[in-house]
Amino acid sequence: MIRSGASGVTGWVLAGALYACAAGAALAATPAFDLLVEAPEEVRPLLTRHLELQRYRELADLDDAELDRLLSAARDDTRELLATLGYFAPEIRIERQNAISATAPRTVQLRVVPGEPTRVSEVRITFNGPIGSDDAAQQQRQRIEAGWALPAGSRFTQSGWDEAKRLALRQLTTLRYAAGQLGDTLADIDPVQHSARLSVTLESGPDYHLGPLVISGAQHHSAELVTRLAHLRPGAEYTQAQLAQAQQRLTESGYFDSAFIALDTSGDPQAAPLRVQVREAKLQKLVLGVGASTDAGLRLSAEHTHNQVPGIGWRAISKILLDRDTRALGTELTAPPDADNWRWTSALLLQREPVGSYQVSSQHLQFGRRQTDEHIERNYYLQFDRSDSVPTDASAPILAQTLSANYAFTLRNFDQLPFPSSGWGLGVEVGGGSTLSSQRDPFSRLVARWLGYVPLGPRSAEGSIAALRAGRLVLRAEAGAVLASESAILPSTQLFLTGGDTSVRGYAYHTLGVTLPNGQTTAGRYMGIGSVEWQRPIIRNNQATEWEGTLFVDAGAVADTPRELRARVGYGAGVRWKSPVGPLQIDLAYGVAVQRFRLHMNLGFTF
Repeated sequence: MIRSGASGVTGWVLAGALYACAAGAALAATPAFDLLVEAPEEVRPLLTRHLELQRYRELADLDDAELDRLLSAARDDTRELLATLGYFAPEIRIERQNAISATAPRTVQLRVVPGEPTRVSEVRITFNGPIGSDDAAQQQRQRIEAGWALPAGSRFTQSGWDEAKRLALRQLTTLRYAAGQLGDTLADIDPVQHSARLSVTLESGPDYHLGPLVISGAQHHSAELVTRLAHLRPGAEYTQAQLAQAQQRLTESGYFDSAFIALDTSGDPQAAPLRVQVREAKLQKLVLGVGASTDAGLRLSAEHTHNQVPGIGWRAISKILLDRDTRALGTELTAPPDADNWRWTSALLLQREPVGSYQVSSQHLQFGRRQTDEHIERNYYLQFDRSDSVPTDASAPILAQTLSANYAFTLRNFDQLPFPSSGWGLGVEVGGGSTLSSQRDPFSRLVARWLGYVPLGPRSAEGSIAALRAGRLVLRAEAGAVLASESAILPSTQLFLTGGDTSVRGYAYHTLGVTLPNGQTTAGRYMGIGSVEWQRPIIRNNQATEWEGTLFVDAGAVADTPRELRARVGYGAGVRWKSPVGPLQIDLAYGVAVQRFRLHMNLGFTF
């Protein structure tokens, strides 16, 4: 039982035997003694759980002489336990009271006044080895000193002391000095002044540089492919982050299910071997999918992957997609990367879908090169587009064909994917070409998009509950333009429509376009979209859950000339769920122009 004292700081805890009873069961045997602990709440749980004295409570033949010996040892045990919390000058009193009856246990009373906690008065970090004299390691030394987790003025605890040493060693060994070790460490405690002077020596060992890759586990794929995907430059300074990124590139490539890279510190430090263990993915894979969205309804898909097409060695990904409105069949061939991580790519897509008031059958053929890394994606390609657009009023279909050269650039600077909470992304596509009708009309096309996550809480409190409660703003902007003569007939796949789950909510998918005199909607040559969304995690029991609430306003417009752009606005509220396969978006939006509510659902993060 616990009896709180008048001050609320100390109390009594009966840490003796707990009598477990059930209907018809007898009471447990009488313990050798009960232990009463009087101590502040901060230290009481530690004493009641970890005192060695607790182990002897159930000894039925424990006599008074043996108990007195145990009580003497308990004093030192109590002192050691309190020292782990930074109390080195406690007042400890232990008293034993005889049993009041033959069936009652003896009572041991432990009173503890821990005293003033010890605080760090001085920290000295010494660097031995190349790190201590190498000018190139100055920033690393400064980071280790600035990042010391138990600075002067902080409270000393054994766990804090151990953690500070561990973090300092980690900062040493994750950059350049893979074989670094802790040297002499000392926590000099002054129990009178309640102070601790800390000294730590870090033995860096040699400065390591990357050497050759020693690859195991590859059977169908060449060592050259592993080397190019890992993209670890021989002679580069060792960093653990580089190895982690290389592992991620290997596993995300699709060629390997797992990868593990370790530096062999027994080799030459100037060319230390990298041991790469991979487990290959299956050469062929078939994935059947079922999904749904408010834009497309029920969606069925089948995707086949062949990681090494016979004869050419390229990867082929072929996909069939069926939903409420769309039928699509496509395949993409991708070559293995070259030494600079560029890949040749080709793609073919056959699709039938409604575009505004038209039913469009389109063919899309693309050939080019692509380079992708952690933050930047570049792509330049030739593209052929052909579309047959049949109006819903049964008037004559419109045939359009183009050939264009294009360049696309995407820069991602998000803190984490697929659930970003800060950062931004920028994408730009530039292209130009000509129509392939009897009258050859040149055209150019430009699309730019931006997405930003802006935390609203104070930066100093980033990650705290207070910062999470403030939420974040998600800002989105997109603009596009196609420049051509008025008489040029362009495929609708080169033009713009908007509206839907990921553009302007409150409106059906691709229903915002150019309104023709006969009331039909078609794709336009200019497009602009803007969105402001406030997201806030849902807090429960002072912890952020996997759910978030949102409020948003979207606006977008499509027209054939800039001066005809008229924004259509939608606003509403929704929730987000961090599902195992990506963010799930559920929004209820009101379209101002159509004066109706619309439910939107979408799964995944794409930029």
